[in-house]
Amino acid sequence: MVQKYCSPVRVYKQPFEMVMAAYERRFPTCPLIPVFLGSEVLSDVWSEDGAIHTVQRSCKLSVDAPRLLKKIAGVEVVYFIQKNTLNWRERTLLIEAHNETFSSRVTVLETCLYSVHPENENWTCFEQSASLDIRSFFGFESTVERIAMKQYTANIKRGKEIIEHYLSELISEGLTEIPRWTPPPPQTSTPLSTLDLHTANSPDTDTCLRPSSTDPAEADKLDADYIERFLGQLTPMQESCLIQLRASLQQTHRGKIPKDEHILRFLRARDFNLEKARDMLYQSLSWRTEFQVDSILDSWAPPTCLQEYYAGGWHHQDQEGRPLYILRLGHMDTKGLVKALGEEALLRHVLSINEEGQKRCEENTKIFGRPIMSWTCLVDLEGLSMRHLWRPGVKALLRIIEVVEANYPETLGRLLIVRAPRVFPVLWTLVSPFINENTRQKFLVYSGSNYLGSGGLVDYIHSEIIPDFLGGDCLCRVPEGGQVPKSYYQTEVELENADHIRLWTDTIYQSAQVLKGAPHEVMMEVVEESSVITWDFDILRGDMVFNIFHSKRTPQPLRKEVPAALPELNNVQLIHGSWTLGVDYSMVESPLTCREGESIQGSHITRWPGLYILQWTACGPDASRADDVIPLFSGSAHTCKLMYYTELLASHDFRGSMTSLESCHSGFSQLSGGTTSSSQSQDSSHISR
Repeated sequence: MVQKYCSPVRVYKQPFEMVMAAYERRFPTCPLIPVFLGSEVLSDVWSEDGAIHTVQRSCKLSVDAPRLLKKIAGVEVVYFIQKNTLNWRERTLLIEAHNETFSSRVTVLETCLYSVHPENENWTCFEQSASLDIRSFFGFESTVERIAMKQYTANIKRGKEIIEHYLSELISEGLTEIPRWTPPPPQTSTPLSTLDLHTANSPDTDTCLRPSSTDPAEADKLDADYIERFLGQLTPMQESCLIQLRASLQQTHRGKIPKDEHILRFLRARDFNLEKARDMLYQSLSWRTEFQVDSILDSWAPPTCLQEYYAGGWHHQDQEGRPLYILRLGHMDTKGLVKALGEEALLRHVLSINEEGQKRCEENTKIFGRPIMSWTCLVDLEGLSMRHLWRPGVKALLRIIEVVEANYPETLGRLLIVRAPRVFPVLWTLVSPFINENTRQKFLVYSGSNYLGSGGLVDYIHSEIIPDFLGGDCLCRVPEGGQVPKSYYQTEVELENADHIRLWTDTIYQSAQVLKGAPHEVMMEVVEESSVITWDFDILRGDMVFNIFHSKRTPQPLRKEVPAALPELNNVQLIHGSWTLGVDYSMVESPLTCREGESIQGSHITRWPGLYILQWTACGPDASRADDVIPLFSGSAHTCKLMYYTELLASHDFRGSMTSLESCHSGFSQLSGGTTSSSQSQDSSHISR
């Protein structure tokens, strides 16, 4: 496999002619480069007008390799052929080099270019690229590749220092300006040796701009000073990966090219593995285009429910200048938010937070004069309890984490968790496997009240901005959260109509309307005994009875004509009126009467494989009877309404996990513990209100 390396544009704040004079001092030997043992000129050619000077050299380099490898290869030094083409008219120097030693086994190609800075003619740019193709090397191919990479990065790091050293040497000798080349008069020749040397101060402007030019190829080149100023300290290999990935995007990506800091985040997320970072970034760009994420800050307006009950917001910055986001998770009715807004709205809100975070990072980079690539999140877990760990909510959280991890890598600089209760380890056990290892290392957890002193928040956040609800003096305007009224709850139809472009095609909660004589039923096929049926539902209107049956027959959904005067019903009926209880199907749990406004969670461990039916019927005489004709009522007063979630789990996925939904008292859903068991079967169940 061919390995490629590219360097950013490095700028010398000296004219091209001065840089060339410094460059020539590297030959025939250079004490500042110990591995460079010497060079021999093979050819030296001038153009007729003296504008182009071409020199070919054989350069001898010491091999920086283990003694054993040198012995096996039978060499102590390697030879490279270097061709330099100096164009005084265009003010460019093109350097092309390739290895002569082991050329049948290894091919090293290197290209360097000195040219005039596109924005300042008194500055000089330098850029470098190389490729390495190891076909065979006595079984030491990976070792040779590591040695070549080490040598390449060392040369890049040292190259600019050497030129600057010789520039300083020239200036100390009194040489500060060399006149530019001019065409010789007709019939005359003006060799380089006759150029007059003068002393003068060349203008200098201390700015840090990415090189730009009317030439698009020049405009998209990265300046090393720009990288250091806006992106941070990168190794030569990291710079190379950034440049190559940018170039790949410019060639293949149609549409808006992401910003350099955005590209860099994906490289860091994949440890600068170029192929993996490219795949991850390309998938994310397609996702952003498909769901119009680039415009989310302009198009997304949080619903009233989110503005009132989502307990999160921005609050100044940490000690390193990172934007600070505060989330009072323990005060949020996460279950109520999911039922009121659905995953779609919650995800869009989380995406808008991440987009805003990136925007604030860019602003703080300019304000503080140093690269700020990530933001800090302070999470207050006071109030976190078992009510936050019901399975649908954890499932929604994991799906959101998956989307964020795939599309906003390395945006979180630090996560500070305070007032972590005893239940936190359970939540952490559930979500941590889905969080990238690099992200997990950024988590700092403080339990109890020891977060204010030395070794606590003050190590990362200035004491004067610690929020008042954490014992600080700074007023924090983050919403306090609280219980979401059930009047905000929406059906899946209402949630689907809320967004024209959906990020998810399915929702966690479904809804159904139930009339007397028209129950709603859900079928589950159990393959293995001791599987676990779980449920979570809210009675939004009317009173209902909840049943679980084991069916000996294969149900067929009943198709009924609904009178036009009735509201649209989306219930499903599976148990036919001709079936006989105890013969065709059996009840495995005692009926549970559910009142309007109640929230019910529970689980049922099955004893037999087969078909199970969950049924909701309206309360009243013969409410569970599925007649062939739906009774006609006037208006919707007799229509019951519920939101529900069901899932079938294998026993090994259920035991020892909070996904069991064995919840206890909930202040938000007003659950009360309760267990019912059926005398008609030995199956076990847990139901809580």
